[in-house]
Amino acid sequence: MAADLDVVNLFIIAGGTLAIPILAFVASVLLWPSALIKVYYWYWRRTLGLQVRYADCGGYRFCYTYRGKPGMRPSILMLHGFSAHKDTWLTVVKYLPKHLHIVCVDMPGHEGTTRTNTEDYSIQGQVRRIHQFVETVRLNRKPFHLVGTAMGGNVAGVYAACYSSEICSMTLICPDGIRHPCETKFDNHLQDLEHSNYTLNIPLIPTTPEEMEDMFRLCSHVRFKIPQQILQGLVDVRQPHNTFYQEVFMEIVGENSRYALQEHVHLITAPLQVIWGKQDQVVDVSGATVIAEVLPGCRVDLLENCGHSVVMERPCRTAKLILENKSRLICNVNLNHHDNKS
Repeated sequence: MAADLDVVNLFIIAGGTLAIPILAFVASVLLWPSALIKVYYWYWRRTLGLQVRYADCGGYRFCYTYRGKPGMRPSILMLHGFSAHKDTWLTVVKYLPKHLHIVCVDMPGHEGTTRTNTEDYSIQGQVRRIHQFVETVRLNRKPFHLVGTAMGGNVAGVYAACYSSEICSMTLICPDGIRHPCETKFDNHLQDLEHSNYTLNIPLIPTTPEEMEDMFRLCSHVRFKIPQQILQGLVDVRQPHNTFYQEVFMEIVGENSRYALQEHVHLITAPLQVIWGKQDQVVDVSGATVIAEVLPGCRVDLLENCGHSVVMERPCRTAKLILENKSRLICNVNLNHHDNKS
C-alpha cells in the first residue's frame, strides 16, 4: 500500500513538474506569440547548424548566418525579399548539403543589419551595401553563386551586372524589377495605391491578423492554415518596423528601382537560372520569358501550383533545382578544362 502511495505521489510530483513548462508554453502561445516565433527561428538555425555572425564596416553592421566553410565548390550567397530576413532561407537550407558554404544576409536595414538613410534602400543602394558586405567577409576571394528572391532577386541581378567578375553563376527566384507583359493582382493593388497617393494600406505591410492572412493569400498559391495567435505574433514582430518597410517600399517602386533588373539584365554574363511560380500574383511569371529573350542561354524552371513565395511553398524543389544547376555548371567547367588540356 505504501509503495502504491509512493507511485501515486511520484506521478503527482511528475505531473506538477511537467505542468509548469506546459502551462508556460501555452501562455507564451496565447500571450506572447511573437516570442514563440523568435524561438522557432532560433531552434531551426541551431538544428540546421547555421551560426549568426556580424560584420562591421565603417560604422555599418551586417547581420548574417552561415554554415560550412569556403572550399573547392563555390560559396552561395542568398538575398531575401522585401520586409523579410535571413531566416527566410531556412526552409531551403534544410535541403542543401552541409558541406556547402552558405551565407544568408539580412538586407540593408532589415532585421539585424544597420538602418541608415533611404538612399541605401533603392536597388542600386542595396547593391552597393551588399558589395560592401561581400568585401568585408571576403566572400569574393573566388567567384560565388548568388541567389535572390523577389526584391533580393532584383538586387542580385543588378549586382551580377555590376560585379560580373565576382559571380560564377546565379539563381533568380520570382525577381522584381522586370516589365512583365501580364498584370497581376498586386499590380492592380499598386495602381489603386498610386491613384490614392499611397494613402491606402500597402498589401505587403499588414497591420492586423486579417491583413496578414490576406498577404499570405496574395503571396502564396498554397493555402497554409495558420492559427490566429501565430498571425497576431507575426503582426507583432513586424509592427515596429512598418514605417521602415514603407520607406523601402516607396524606394523600390520608384522610377529608379522599379525596373532596375530589366535595365541591367543584358549586362549579366554569369550563367543564369530563373525559378518562378506559375501562379505568382505579385510578379507575373511572364517575367521569366522577358529575361530568357534577353539571355537565351539562361535556364528557366516554372513550378506548377506555386505562387510568389517559392521558398516557402516549394523549398525542397527549389534546393534541388539550385543544386542541379550548380552541378551542371561544374560539369561543363570540368569538360571545358579537359578539352583545353587535350
